[in-house]
Amino acid sequence: MNKLAVVYWSGTGNTQEMAQIVAEAAKAAGAMVEVFEALQFSKEKVAGFDALALGCPSMGDDELEEFEFRPMWDEIKSSLRGKKLSLFGSYDWGDGLWMRNWEQEAEQLGLFLHSPYVICVGAPDKEATDKLEKMGQELA
Repeated sequence: MNKLAVVYWSGTGNTQEMAQIVAEAAKAAGAMVEVFEALQFSKEKVAGFDALALGCPSMGDDELEEFEFRPMWDEIKSSLRGKKLSLFGSYDWGDGLWMRNWEQEAEQLGLFLHSPYVICVGAPDKEATDKLEKMGQELA
């Protein structure tokens, strides 16, 4: 049984809703799941999980949230080798550039992206929900 950490930052609640969908799907598939806001997670906690689903919306100029999520990501990313990793987040403008940049950064670090990232405009719709559920099931 995999142990999954779902770690997110959310300003409007959309990415939080996405995190809950991933967590519930993984639990239903048999995983042990813990959900954390970005400020609650640290490098020391990474070792306790087989897989991580990380969620952050697009902020500013198509970037990760800079005060809580980005510092957490910068702290843990060197500890993620060998872990299953999936990325998700919502946006209100643009075309998903922040997520493509984040995915590219993870790949350049040699991290294993277990499933395709999931993005949606605003709150998750049916298509995004289906993809998030599949992400949770695959990480389980």
